[in-house]
Amino acid sequence: MSYVVAGKELETDAEGYLLEADYSEEVVKVIAAAEGIELTQKHWDVINYLRAQYREHGHTPYFRNMLKGVNEFWPEADSKA
Repeated sequence: MSYVVAGKELETDAEGYLLEADYSEEVVKVIAAAEGIELTQKHWDVINYLRAQYREHGHTPYFRNMLKGVNEFWPEADSKA
């Protein structure tokens, strides 16, 4: 499996994960479309939060920290679980 973005093929592993990380807006949109996901503003809020965490720390946050971070800009997310 692979994704084609702007004429460039992005290779994935057997589970569909990118072999080389590229989470530009264009790539995110292509992957979401392939998964049948229509991205809302809440999706972008979470994506941008995870991008910022990765830039700052070199990795995405651990689950507990992610929930705390997301709760800062989306407090009602806790009640949706």
